[in-house]
Amino acid sequence: MSSHREAPEISKDPVADNTDVYAFVSPDRPGTVTLISNFIPGQIPQGGPNFYEFGDDVLYEIYVTNRPGARADVTYQFRFTTRIRNEETFLYNTGPITSITDRTWNRPQFYSVTRVVRGREPQLLGRGLTCPPVNVGSRSTPNYARFTRQAVHSLPGGRRVFAGQRGDAFFVDLGSVFDLGALRPFQNLHLIPMPAAPGVNGLQGLNVHTIAIQVPISDVSRDGEIPKDPSKGSSVIGVWSAASRRQARMRDDDDGREEGHGPFRQVSRLGNPLFNEVIVPMSDKDRWNAIEPRHDAQFVKYVAHPELGRLLPALYPGVFPHLAAYTKRRDDLIAILMTGIPSGVVPGFQNFTGPTPADVLRLNLAIPPSKKPNPIGLIAGDPAGFPNGRRLADNIVAIELRAIAGATIPLVDPSFKPDAAASLLEDGTSNTNLPLLSTFPYMPNPAGGFQSTPGTPAA
Repeated sequence: MSSHREAPEISKDPVADNTDVYAFVSPDRPGTVTLISNFIPGQIPQGGPNFYEFGDDVLYEIYVTNRPGARADVTYQFRFTTRIRNEETFLYNTGPITSITDRTWNRPQFYSVTRVVRGREPQLLGRGLTCPPVNVGSRSTPNYARFTRQAVHSLPGGRRVFAGQRGDAFFVDLGSVFDLGALRPFQNLHLIPMPAAPGVNGLQGLNVHTIAIQVPISDVSRDGEIPKDPSKGSSVIGVWSAASRRQARMRDDDDGREEGHGPFRQVSRLGNPLFNEVIVPMSDKDRWNAIEPRHDAQFVKYVAHPELGRLLPALYPGVFPHLAAYTKRRDDLIAILMTGIPSGVVPGFQNFTGPTPADVLRLNLAIPPSKKPNPIGLIAGDPAGFPNGRRLADNIVAIELRAIAGATIPLVDPSFKPDAAASLLEDGTSNTNLPLLSTFPYMPNPAGGFQSTPGTPAA
């Protein structure tokens, strides 16, 4: 998955597990930028009686850096509180829920939003904001789209926020990719060959929990400016998110509950999709989750010589001879994932954030939304797509597979000729998830428990 269950320890703590981060200039409100971070991966819609929810004991944060050094210049913090209206029932809802304020919703969640600018006092933007219920089913949560609208809250300064269950927007053939690196469309060429076949979206019909905030571009840009020139360094921001828990957790034997004590410590983070998932080796995955991006120089070696870049020629004999023979440092991947792409590499484009290597999504705020988005993003000529930020519909698996296979090496080493297969790689999936929304929070409405059968999306 994009970064679902990407490290041993966080796979045991899904409530704090970042799954995807998105950052893009809002297509319907181009004076704003939308930041999205998803948590709690792989939710089956039939999740009762204890349905999925944010953790009251987790500090969720979305970070923005707008100066060199990969330090958080603007942070949006989210804290959640769960209430139980009737403790004498096991039911999540005691009747149909027709509004996010209905008392038939027995376990509502509320949250606060705080904006922190480096060197200034925190600014509370909102408190007591209501999440929507999960999509229980046709009887319990009829006409679910109404809850989405009700749960979009306006904040001071032209900001908007949403936090709650959504359908997963990411798509990937999990069953094939982790079965010895097979890509079904090309598995007839695999070391262990099988007949070529269409990919299978392993996330189809599954839900996540989304934190989404839409803010004026001046809220996150350097010095509050509205960038107009894509070539200026001040036009670029870096984005990542994290989840933190208290340093110690104490268990109460009387009621079986756990309570956190002490300062918060980061347990999960995410910037670029698939970074910790397939680039960082098993021995370093948990440590990567615990540190800030500004300390990522120690992981550059894994980007410079990625394991997957060595595996592709081994798993697909004879298909990638040029890649197999290439032993130089992968400066193309270092630029894409760790520093941003400097001016002069891609004509008319840059998202360079400085020499400090850091795994953050880099977004050039001066590049407007594309009128005809291409899911392959920048390498297909669409500068508004990944790795310039990340949009919900970007085909991340295809983009990163092609980059690792050598399609982007000529950007920094014109002497290299990519293998013919490098520009064709994909996992064979299409976005068979529920449809994206055209307005904030853009993420699909979640699949419903009653309506769904395993592997089949249902509104």
